[in-house]
Amino acid sequence: MKGKQFMIFFLIVFAVNLLVNLYIFSRTRAIFPTGNAAWWSFTILFWIIAFSYVIGRITERSGAMWLANPFVHIGSCWLGAMVYLTLLFLFVDILRGINGLFNFSEMIRFNWSDGKGKTAVLLVYALSAVILVAGYISATVPVVRKQTIQLNKPVPGGKQRVVLASDIHLGMMISNGRLERLVKLINAQNADVVLLAGDVFDEDLGPVIENNMGEVLKKLKSRHGVFAILGNHEFYGNADVAEKYLEDHNITVLRDSTAVLPDGTVIIGREDITGERMSGNPRKTINVLLSEADTQKPVYLLDHQPYKLTDAADHNIDLQVSGHTHNGQMWPFNYITGSLFEISRGYGKINDTHFYISSGYGTWGPPIRTNSRSEIIVLDIKGN
Repeated sequence: MKGKQFMIFFLIVFAVNLLVNLYIFSRTRAIFPTGNAAWWSFTILFWIIAFSYVIGRITERSGAMWLANPFVHIGSCWLGAMVYLTLLFLFVDILRGINGLFNFSEMIRFNWSDGKGKTAVLLVYALSAVILVAGYISATVPVVRKQTIQLNKPVPGGKQRVVLASDIHLGMMISNGRLERLVKLINAQNADVVLLAGDVFDEDLGPVIENNMGEVLKKLKSRHGVFAILGNHEFYGNADVAEKYLEDHNITVLRDSTAVLPDGTVIIGREDITGERMSGNPRKTINVLLSEADTQKPVYLLDHQPYKLTDAADHNIDLQVSGHTHNGQMWPFNYITGSLFEISRGYGKINDTHFYISSGYGTWGPPIRTNSRSEIIVLDIKGN
């Protein structure tokens, strides 16, 4: 991001973070006696945790990974906790408000500082903990999803197997262990081609280089190679450095460019729209990218953000694969992504163009998924 844009973004995030945590703090502090050492210890610890993600990201940019790492891990988990603590406390407050009007239950007639209020606080934290543990399992135990696609044209050899992974978000939160599991899962599918649909990295490449994750990426195998595009997070870091790192580790990066497989299949990779927004330089149109392609062969398009899907359908692209949405990653944010994108998760079709939008393998921020699983996608493509 440019300096002014980053500052505006940072101030908005700071303000939202402050307001949400003030609300959580106002409900939580009742379980600690006011004014004693325990209360002050709790208050200091609460606000360190509340801003640990911001502290970690700022520290990360300075290069002090040893200090940034614990803050980012703690802060990422707290971001997930913030969502469900806020929702549950709001739910209880709404119930208390309705009960104050209609007096339908003595059980929920309480102040947060009295005995029943303190019990309610503990129950809210306990339920949030259960949700977060379940969400952590969903985020860290991946699933392989399979989809058969029938094209209205011949497919070389009669069928192809395409393996799709998106939104891996390699960095401090997702490191070698999760990456090695991904590589094993993909290699076990015996793919004709592997497609990485953006956000391979989580902004800064420092932790990736420090942990030598490129050597793990080099183990990815398929009959015709591994192709990747950049996502918005590569642009939030350094897109050119991310591209070079992938290329140096046997992954072909397509940036508004086209590759043709030995069997004639066309792979088109679009530049992420974030690049256009940050630089002001428009990305190439699908028309231009198709100008030298043999459209009698299968044409597969990678575009990180699944905006304007009708654009691909109008140009008779056979298959578009995307990521970015995470399906909201945590409930209820899936309702937001569902309203923003024509297809926000899974398989869809417009005219003769097939689409698959992956919810992603990794996570951004909280290592939590409460409305999807960590996934890779196996697309078995057949011709007529």
